[in-house]
Amino acid sequence: MCCRMSSIETTSSVHNQEKGLSLSLPRSFLQFLEENGLDPSIYAMIETIPRYIRVKPGCESQLVEIENELKCRLKKVSWLSGFYAIPSQIPIAGSKAYQQGKIYGMDAASGAAVSALNVSPGDHVLDLCCAPGAKLCMLADLLGNSGSLTGVDIARPRLAACRTMLQKYSLGDRCRLFVADGTSFSPLPVRSHMETKPCLSGKNDPEIFAEWTAKRSWRDRKKAAKAGNIADLDQIKSTPPELIFYGRYSGVVGLCKNELFCAVDEPSFSGYDRVLVDAECTHDGSLKHIQKFEDWGWETLERRVLDAKRTDSLLHLQLQLLTNGFRLLRVGGTLVYSTCSLTVAQNEDVVKQFLSRNYLAELQHVEASAIWPCRSGGIPNTLRFEPRTSQTSGLFIAKFTRLAS
Repeated sequence: MCCRMSSIETTSSVHNQEKGLSLSLPRSFLQFLEENGLDPSIYAMIETIPRYIRVKPGCESQLVEIENELKCRLKKVSWLSGFYAIPSQIPIAGSKAYQQGKIYGMDAASGAAVSALNVSPGDHVLDLCCAPGAKLCMLADLLGNSGSLTGVDIARPRLAACRTMLQKYSLGDRCRLFVADGTSFSPLPVRSHMETKPCLSGKNDPEIFAEWTAKRSWRDRKKAAKAGNIADLDQIKSTPPELIFYGRYSGVVGLCKNELFCAVDEPSFSGYDRVLVDAECTHDGSLKHIQKFEDWGWETLERRVLDAKRTDSLLHLQLQLLTNGFRLLRVGGTLVYSTCSLTVAQNEDVVKQFLSRNYLAELQHVEASAIWPCRSGGIPNTLRFEPRTSQTSGLFIAKFTRLAS
């Protein structure tokens, strides 16, 4: 279990002897690491682990130009298509390649989690915790010009950033985004409504989805403003899903609103082909994320990551997200559960609990992992990326399929 809190006044430094680097870690975080059997020396590797970018498909011919803009060499990641490593200190946000949507930052381990889904054109994909959006963009790229992509997140500002990313990279045509609680989200892929002829009672019918536009009616603006005032997560959890974006070919245009939001108790044959549950976690495996708390303040780490009330509920949240994601998966479909925590409690223990309650769930071997720089997790067919050996952020991956009853 995650630890209870203690004072942050006493800190300890971890050092990289070769580089002369150090990162002062608060006593409370060191206690968290100790209680979870984790080695604090991995945080001395922060500056030695490269930064990763993904080059948008179709832009590979511009690699030399991108290298000139970033003033560094792009080192191809041999085990993951489309990914390149650059020195950790290289900024990308100011480059034309980034601003023009040719590249985006994404850790290679996160890319592996997406790759493990084996997304094919035509699939209907659900990203149940989609912010901040890099994995969502990769999923959209893999889908191409068919299928659909549904992104869900409980944090409205972060989901709005996802919408911006999709538009920036011209990947939004087949996507729809919902502000919703991932533990209870229920709308199915649009294909499940295809047998019902869309309502065609009029172009301006408020009960029919017209083509999405950033320019909204007074009624919609008022509704959005009211929803935007819901800051309490408990309120969001009790509020129906809010659709904040949908693409031209997402299947939403022309539907009656009651068709989009109709729910099925057991969507085993009308559910999603692929589901990604990259669950909220303590982020202890993301070295760059932990480093940010030097600027944000270690008190922020206690409040956001190690607060006793939060850690007590986190494992329950992860199990709920995995359970609901699996409920929305069709028979024969694939679900990937991942976290950027290195703890057993948030990974193997959650998987064990889930499997004990879901006899139709079966862990699957990730075939591509044969060439990945990862190791087996504590349960057969699970994977772990670890900074020291993978030269990526830490990440846990478990791949499931849904059996027929």
